[in-house]
Amino acid sequence: MPPVTLLQRMTLSILVLYLLAFFVGSALAARAAGRPVWLFGSARGADRLAAMGFRASFALALFGPVLSALLPTLDPLWRNSPDWLAVPGHLVAVAGAMLAFAAQMAMGASWRVGVRSDAVGDLVTGGLYTLSRNPTFLGQALLLFGVVIALPSFAGLAAAVLFVVSAETQIRSEEAVLRKTHGAAFANFTGRVPRWIGWPRGAGRP
Repeated sequence: MPPVTLLQRMTLSILVLYLLAFFVGSALAARAAGRPVWLFGSARGADRLAAMGFRASFALALFGPVLSALLPTLDPLWRNSPDWLAVPGHLVAVAGAMLAFAAQMAMGASWRVGVRSDAVGDLVTGGLYTLSRNPTFLGQALLLFGVVIALPSFAGLAAAVLFVVSAETQIRSEEAVLRKTHGAAFANFTGRVPRWIGWPRGAGRP
């Protein structure tokens, strides 16, 4: 692969802009909720590992391609990938960033970064949440996979896989807490809406 193109730089810029929007959106949610929404500091066990995985995945996605561009001989995936992948990768990254941020904003005061039984917001089930119980995670996964398509690198691929594993861990912890807090309403939600993506259904397994 030749030196990083303008479109590839734009793809990395989308990642940076999304991260900035994520933190701004979290601050707005904290103001709306009247309490902190960043709960990773109290995470333990698997949740703590998931929190570390999220941080590592975004760091790898951002800096991995930079390292591969500086040291291309160390990354055959970078050297041997066709340039045309930058276009679909960029489009996927943009779509993922937009979806993730829109889903975060739709949560409003219920937005949380992490999970804790004493800090659960109202259950949000409308809009994007009729197609996915976790549209923010879905959008973030698309963003990271878009980055690795546009700027193929082993670090970027590891970032996307690590993110999905971390998200699955976090989602299951969140579901356990939401099931206890919202009871039948959450059970009905899981019966209608898939964990990642799909058409609403009348019944089914979560």
